Amino acid sequence: MSNPSPRQDPAGGVPQAREIAVAIQLPAQAAGRTRDREAAGVAAGRYYFRFGLFHRLLHGGVVLSFLGLVATGMPLKFSHTAWAARVSRYLGGFEAAGYFHRVFALLLCLAFAIHVAEVAYQLFARKDARVLWGPTSMVPQPRDILEMYRHFRWFLGLGPRPPFDRFTYWEKFDYWAVFWGMAIIGGSGFVLWFPTLFARFLPGWLFNVAFVIHSEEALLAALFIFSVHFFNSHFRPEKFPADLVIFTGRVSEAELRHERPAEYERLQAEGLLEALRAEAPPLWMRNFSRLIASTALGIGLLLMALIVVALVR
Repeated sequence: MSNPSPRQDPAGGVPQAREIAVAIQLPAQAAGRTRDREAAGVAAGRYYFRFGLFHRLLHGGVVLSFLGLVATGMPLKFSHTAWAARVSRYLGGFEAAGYFHRVFALLLCLAFAIHVAEVAYQLFARKDARVLWGPTSMVPQPRDILEMYRHFRWFLGLGPRPPFDRFTYWEKFDYWAVFWGMAIIGGSGFVLWFPTLFARFLPGWLFNVAFVIHSEEALLAALFIFSVHFFNSHFRPEKFPADLVIFTGRVSEAELRHERPAEYERLQAEGLLEALRAEAPPLWMRNFSRLIASTALGIGLLLMALIVVALVR
């Protein structure tokens, strides 16, 4: 028998506005409920693998490179501010900040290339069409539009929470935003990094455009990740203070049935659920995951605060 799911309203969902109020007014209680649910899942031992070690390490590389890019790039963008000058001094000066910025850019490109190679291997070598379509695909599908519509109705208390499968519509949005960022921010960054090479076939005015695009798109990406993505992934009351699944790779049965009931039922129907059965994450892994998560979240929130200060002044 699975753990009981969180209390629901008569419409079949947990009102989002009410949960947000809980997160704002009673964060300690929200964190306590998260720990209680986690402890209950550990005691019962009902856990399933959601992410393998490969994808967890790849996600870690993206997190490290993105934080590094923001921490070294924003001081260059806001070099006129006092905090940017101080941060650059810690890094060894603005020139050194630019050097570290390019190192983190290469790390992000490497992580992106590894992921694209993995997808290509699944699609062409293993002939796995599920990469392009189906419940385990990251490609947007008509189901995502319907789930988004139903989700917004649930926000307003007009219907039940939609039964999500492996990936939600907002997770797919975050996923494809990386491709956009690599093309727009990464492409303009390489133009600025190797101006002599690109000046052979690009007009001079395009370098000014590349500078503006690189700067403003990077700012938009940083603010989006540190606000929307952080809230969706970690700061919702049911996740606060951090979602450890991406770090431990394991999800409790109660959480899987509550958040992704369509995936749970599909895996059961296909006879694949038991194959994903896992031991509960040990204490050291949970504590280490909390340390990594809190460090990354803290750095991100600090950077966002510094960016906002620079923007409003």
